[in-house]
Amino acid sequence: MLLTTNPGDKSWWLSDAQELADEFPYTFHKPSPEAIALLQVGDGVKLIFRFESNDPEAPNAERMWVEITGTSESEFEGTLDNDPLHITDISSGDPIHFDARHIIQVSIVDPVAAKTDQFLPRCFVTSKVLYDGVKIGYLYRETPDNEEDSGWRILAGDETDDYMNDADNLHFVSLGAVLREDDRILALLKAPAGSSFEWHEAQQAFVAIEN
Repeated sequence: MLLTTNPGDKSWWLSDAQELADEFPYTFHKPSPEAIALLQVGDGVKLIFRFESNDPEAPNAERMWVEITGTSESEFEGTLDNDPLHITDISSGDPIHFDARHIIQVSIVDPVAAKTDQFLPRCFVTSKVLYDGVKIGYLYRETPDNEEDSGWRILAGDETDDYMNDADNLHFVSLGAVLREDDRILALLKAPAGSSFEWHEAQQAFVAIEN
């Protein structure tokens, strides 16, 4: 359920970032409770303002900054620090009331690294795993190509040479995007370059294999 701070009298409402973080633990980034506890008057926070529109080209939400003007435990008051592109009944400088659960980003340094940060590095994965709902059957780790690359190459395991030679079947995405589809590989991700694993149906587990 996405909660609203002004039910009934506004065209917009605020997304519950905690619910989003719970639903998408590998891809949705939310500030730590420690960071939120440090917020003071004058600091900035980003919130998701959801809305409905008759414009088919409009998104369903705008992410905008709010400057904090008052705090009380987990409740906050602030003023909008952006000009909306699509929401018509709110403008920069308007008062905003919100809770800690609505905050998706803070202007201060987070003293606790987000747990999802470890899933930001990218990997190559086939369409079968990423889009077709096929479980991971084989993965291996190479020396990364660049700073963004984790080195992981993730497959269903039954892809043909012709399939792999079609660039449209390969995607360079975050590890979090793959874990969202199949997180059985979570415990393997710290394995060094040169590692290979294959799903063993009888053991219901991934087993290390020789290259």
